[in-house]
Formats: sequence, structure tokens, C-alpha cells
Amino acid sequence: MDPKARSPRISQLSWGRLETEDGRSFKDAKLFPGGARAWDWRETGTHHAPGIQPADVAELIEHGAEAVVLTMGIWKRLQVCPETLQTLRERGIAAHVLQTEEAVRLYNELCEKAPVGGLFHTTC
Repeated sequence: MDPKARSPRISQLSWGRLETEDGRSFKDAKLFPGGARAWDWRETGTHHAPGIQPADVAELIEHGAEAVVLTMGIWKRLQVCPETLQTLRERGIAAHVLQTEEAVRLYNELCEKAPVGGLFHTTC
């Protein structure tokens, strides 16, 4: 795998904060092959319900993610729209929907194997 296209590993997670291996920190984050940035829910109109929108995963797909990890938050309050999962299925992208701490473990494992993207909600 091209190191430039490798997805950034998560080095630390705590309530309201995620840190990547390069020292950047985010409250909520979009991680994808070759980069990371803050996940601003206002960009796509995301709310806890109905949850993660297809537009939220579009950037992950554009960056070549072959698997996507979607987090539900620490207390599993963030939902995922069925249309989002359908979008990923239609493109043959494996989707994993997990509680945030579990999602971080899986995401870091997947980073070593394939181009992976993730949406990480670090609070509720």
C-alpha cells in the first residue's frame, strides 16, 4: 500500500477528543486514505437522528476507502441513515457501525490492511 495513501492511525481517544498519529486532534473527525479533517455535521445537516447522511461518507469514497467505519458515539446516540449504508453497499464498500471505542480498535486494525475511511463522533 502506498504510504501517502495510507489512512492515518488513531493514537488517542477520550471524551470529546480524538488524536491521530501525526498529533492532530479533533472533536469529531473524518479519516480517509491520505488524510484527516474535522467532521463538521453542519456541512451535511447531520444530527443524532436520523444520523450519518450519505453526503457524510462521500468524501471517504472519493479518497478511495475500501472499508468504512462509522461510529455511533460513546453512548451510541448517533444513528446511521439506511440510505448511507445502501450507498456503501452499492459501491461494494464494507461498512462497520460501532460504538466509538470499539470503532477505533477496528479502524486501526483495518488501517494496516487496506484503504479505510472513518467518521468518528467522540461524545454521546
